[in-house]
Amino acid sequence: MPKERTEVSCCVKYLLFFFNVFFWLIGCLIVGIGLYARFEKTAYQDFFSDIVLDPAFALIIVGSIMFILGFTGCIGALRENICLLKFFSVILAIIFFLQLSLGVFVFVFQEKVEGIVSEKIKTTIEKYRDNVDLQVLIDGVQQEFECCGGSSYNDWDRNVYFNCSSPGAEACGVPFSCCRSDTINTQCGYNIRIITRTDTDRAEVIYTRGCLDAVKEWFKENMIIIGGVAVGLALLQIMGICFANSLISDIKLQLARWDRDIY
Repeated sequence: MPKERTEVSCCVKYLLFFFNVFFWLIGCLIVGIGLYARFEKTAYQDFFSDIVLDPAFALIIVGSIMFILGFTGCIGALRENICLLKFFSVILAIIFFLQLSLGVFVFVFQEKVEGIVSEKIKTTIEKYRDNVDLQVLIDGVQQEFECCGGSSYNDWDRNVYFNCSSPGAEACGVPFSCCRSDTINTQCGYNIRIITRTDTDRAEVIYTRGCLDAVKEWFKENMIIIGGVAVGLALLQIMGICFANSLISDIKLQLARWDRDIY
């Protein structure tokens, strides 16, 4: 007969422990980033007026949950505490199914999500010059994705400075961040949207593609990487659940053996 184990699996125990140490540290980092974005940067607050949709608020919540899970997982594994391990396993399973549900929701209601994002972008364009951080954010997105506006470059007509009825020099124009990277003149976007110019003329000077389409295209081009990261995160969560349940089974087995030896 195989020799009966007298203790829980040290391999599973310490794998789960170090897994949760990593989880705990990542949680601390995410909370720190969320707090910095929420209290030090105002661009996100202007873009996401609803706190529920605020990414900084979401980072704080997600980081806090990861911090608590990592802490309970570490202590549960180290002290071989069944209650803490069960809490860790159940909450991690709930998070996994919530992430899966969110992914399905975004896929099924893709058009509605795009509509919400499009309206947010247009609202942000209206406030372009009201906030320096917001301006830097928009310029960075337009230059990185080589795009202009939300749905199209004509969205800049919503801004009081770039509106064609504006008396300023930027009337019927777009920000410099819409200009192609090989353009040296910082005033290249001035009067670019006047009727006398054709789309072909504009395309030689500025990016005519909307940022919404540019981001969608970026996701399509990087779908394999994004999918790989998503699968990797899912596997890590499943491994954490399996390790926790395996350790719980080992602890229960040893408790049962001790009870049998005593009685």
